[in-house]
Amino acid sequence: MYVGSGRRSVLLASALLGSLALSACSGGSGDGGDAGPEAKISVTPAGGQEAALGSPITVKADGGRLTGVEAKDDKGNKVSGRLADDGSSWTSDGKVGPKTTYTVRSTAKGGKNGKGKESSSTATFTTRQAPKVNKLTNTPAKGQTVGTGMPVSILFDHPVDTGKRAEIEKSLKVTSEPKVEGAWGWVKDWSGQDRIDWRPKTYWPAGTKVSVQGNLNGVDSGEGGWFAKDYAFGFSVGADHKAVIDVPSHTLTMYENGKAVGEVKGSAGSPVDPTRGGIHTVRSKNPDEVMDSSTIGHGNEWMLDSKWVTHLTASGTFLHSAPWNGSVGVVNNSHGCFGMTTSDAKKVYDFLPVGSTVEVKNTTSTKKTDVGNGLEVWQETWEQWQKRTALK
Repeated sequence: MYVGSGRRSVLLASALLGSLALSACSGGSGDGGDAGPEAKISVTPAGGQEAALGSPITVKADGGRLTGVEAKDDKGNKVSGRLADDGSSWTSDGKVGPKTTYTVRSTAKGGKNGKGKESSSTATFTTRQAPKVNKLTNTPAKGQTVGTGMPVSILFDHPVDTGKRAEIEKSLKVTSEPKVEGAWGWVKDWSGQDRIDWRPKTYWPAGTKVSVQGNLNGVDSGEGGWFAKDYAFGFSVGADHKAVIDVPSHTLTMYENGKAVGEVKGSAGSPVDPTRGGIHTVRSKNPDEVMDSSTIGHGNEWMLDSKWVTHLTASGTFLHSAPWNGSVGVVNNSHGCFGMTTSDAKKVYDFLPVGSTVEVKNTTSTKKTDVGNGLEVWQETWEQWQKRTALK
């Protein structure tokens, strides 16, 4: 009897221990504390072989809610992202860049209400190298002060496939203080490279502060090209300075805030090479330059030193000194430029910043200047410009 009684006691104790163990592992209903179910965290792209380009980073919590996600690239830069309203997933704002290693640290709590057991995950993956890295050159330069007619101009190193333009355009953003209405338009640069410009509907107000953001890292530009970084730059709009050239009267009038503040005489293009009409944008300036006839299709006819050169079109429409011309201000006899005395050319040079506008009126030229021939966005009406968008 003694032995039998002891055996029953051992069996009873074993049964009690088994019951306690089962209770600790089951976690009850799933909404309890640390004893609840554990969420399974997954990260895409996954580790292992090199990850494909063109997708965002996503983190999912199966059977629970994410409580924290931190993603960084191999340079220590944080990757921004957004958590879904129900906490089940997190998605990066941008896409993965080429040949970059990312580390993603995540925490989650299990259960439908995120009150279960806490779990954590650290995932690392490396992306593929891009066949070609597409870079951009921005105008204006970062921190530059420009005139009221300056567009934002972005020139691409490699061609941009037509089918990729909408996504690239959506990745670019212009903000300003005060807020100004404007739009992006695709342009073929004079160099033959692809370009996208943003112009305001009307001229910038003097004193405007402008910021440009390009969330392009990991964006496919087509033809084997990918962007490998994001871009950000800002610039300021200076005083409202403009000029108007009246060709028949050989006159350039300078305006500040809409009021005439000065006038100089000069010689515009001859009847054979009339100065191009419309509204031009000052694209660059050079205090000392050689006027080379071969650059505008006139062979080796001349090679002349000029000072205070203000560039309008890329094809060679300039405002500059013309000390060799004995008929300045009397006869329109240039090859398309507006030539002045050296002192007057300096006045105009000093008055017009890069990004200011020069309107040429009453010319006999019938040539329409292409938008890509310089920063010629004002050659088109607002309605014409809006048709250049890739967003339909």
